[in-house]
Amino acid sequence: SSKMKIDLCAYSGYKITPGKGRTLIKPDGKTFKFLSGRCMKAHLLKRNPRKVTWTVLYRRKHRKGIEEETSKKRTKKTQKFQRAVVGATLADIMAKRNQKPEVRKAQREQAIRA
Repeated sequence: SSKMKIDLCAYSGYKITPGKGRTLIKPDGKTFKFLSGRCMKAHLLKRNPRKVTWTVLYRRKHRKGIEEETSKKRTKKTQKFQRAVVGATLADIMAKRNQKPEVRKAQREQAIRA
């Protein structure tokens, strides 16, 4: 039960099983393994695998086929924040809010009369 050598395609990123694929060796000694003639041709035409829809790199870049991780994303809960208004500081606003309703009513009536 020997382990099969599985390579990755230099262009598409798919697995290459034994008996499949082609190897390209450039004059500088770099080797490229390709799954198919389609991958090899695209590489030789200098096509960017991130822009070719059927490659693994494209799918990673455009976040295709990752359904499990979508549940993790949570929106940040908005926090209530009190700010001063023009003509009234935060202390003034809080003081007015904490007054008793009767006092507020009396002040309002006085303001109406004046």
